[in-house]
Amino acid sequence: MKAPASAPAQGSAAEPQEPRWLTDEEQLVWRSFMEGVTLLDDHLDRQLQRDAGMPHVYYGLLVKLAEAPRRRLRMTELAMLAKITRSRLSHAVARLEKNGWVHREDCPDDKRGQFAVLTDEGLQVLRKTAPGHVEAVRQAVFDRLSPEQQKSLGEIMRIVAEGLQPTEAGADLPWLR
Repeated sequence: MKAPASAPAQGSAAEPQEPRWLTDEEQLVWRSFMEGVTLLDDHLDRQLQRDAGMPHVYYGLLVKLAEAPRRRLRMTELAMLAKITRSRLSHAVARLEKNGWVHREDCPDDKRGQFAVLTDEGLQVLRKTAPGHVEAVRQAVFDRLSPEQQKSLGEIMRIVAEGLQPTEAGADLPWLR
């Protein structure tokens, strides 16, 4: 995302604007961020596969269901909370159903709607897996940062998330696809 060596000079107002290339310092920040996110996701995914035979995204779904009233959420709401497409959610819930950790229920007031419900077995798997997962998160992130850095990271990521989650109608968000 740095200006190519042979970048054309900026033209007249009628021509397309030159991209706002990243500075060298911004490049370092961006690449460090991407490397950290990729390695963290891989680290947590491997920990959960090893300890519970599930990918990180499935663990997140179980957590969202465990935190919900009566351990159930509408599929559309679960997709929104997990920030994933409805198709990916449907596939994940099918796998979780196969394991006996989740089941689906029809929505009584919406013929097309369904609920995902965390089963007792799914709750037990979550309770068994959570200590190892929180330790992996703690070691990978929180133990490496000062309290001030933790606070800054939280503030920065809230700003980024809010900017990427527009509220206007027709926004292109994963759970709407």
